[in-house]
Amino acid sequence: MINRQSSSQHGARVSARPVRSPRERGTWKAFALAALMHLLLGILLYHGVNWQNNTPAGAEAELWTEIPDQAAPTPRPVPPHAPPIKVQPAPPPAKDEEADTALQEKERKKQEAAARAAQLAEQQRAQQAALAAQKAAQDKQKQLAQQKLDQQKTQQVKEKEADAAKAAKQQKEAETKAQEQADAKAKAQAAKAKAKAQADAQAKAKLDKERSARLAALQGQAGGGTSESGEGLAKSGTGRGAGGTATSAGYAEKVQRRVRPNIRWGGKTAGLETVISVRVSPATGTLLSASIQRSSGNDQWDQAALRAVQLSDPMPLNINGQAPPTFTITMRPAGG
Repeated sequence: MINRQSSSQHGARVSARPVRSPRERGTWKAFALAALMHLLLGILLYHGVNWQNNTPAGAEAELWTEIPDQAAPTPRPVPPHAPPIKVQPAPPPAKDEEADTALQEKERKKQEAAARAAQLAEQQRAQQAALAAQKAAQDKQKQLAQQKLDQQKTQQVKEKEADAAKAAKQQKEAETKAQEQADAKAKAQAAKAKAKAQADAQAKAKLDKERSARLAALQGQAGGGTSESGEGLAKSGTGRGAGGTATSAGYAEKVQRRVRPNIRWGGKTAGLETVISVRVSPATGTLLSASIQRSSGNDQWDQAALRAVQLSDPMPLNINGQAPPTFTITMRPAGG
């Protein structure tokens, strides 16, 4: 039992190499025993057939016996037959040898079956290994393709983020530059407006000072009495340019040419008309005062018209070398 188990275990460990049939033991011994048995059987058969063909020799003897009663005849004795020769059959082969041979045959078949099973299992393992390797290669190829796709997506995302950051940076720079330009422009406009305001204030202060000085001088010349020319000029100030007994027909055009270049207006022009009352020094034409006598209804245009008159100081002189002390100027924007 132990030998069979070890043999089966040994057969299970047989590799896929070709299995050689086991060498049979006692082959020549079996042939010799078989030949001897056939020879003995032939001899026995020969002697048996020859004995049966020979006639046995008779024996003569005289017997002196009483004559028996005829009523009971005595049976004739039968010669005894020769005992048959027993042919010894060929001795069967030893049970141990047959068992050994059968065991060897069974072991050989078992080894062959184990070898075939091992070879089949090896083939199946090889096929499974090949399929596993093929699947692993496919999985690796898919993994590489997925990694490449992920890298491309990551690169695209990075490029988009870089483009977005660049665009945001450019937009921020443009906004910063535009803001700086706007700030610079606003500062320049503020500085210009401030300078203009200061200039206007200085000019107004200068005009006010000169006006006060000249008004004081005129009042000193008047000496507190009545001035027919002053009152007459004050009453006669009518018309677009200038009015009075001492004005000529072309004085209004002179005033217009003096005031028009100083008008700064960019608004609407239709229906705007402002009347400015002016008081000047007759000798020099220096502007003593200017005020809005009749408004146009647009305060911005009224201020622009008044400013243009103030910037036109001194007023032109008339043909007699003097300017009318008071007159009115009707101001309309160009195209109005």
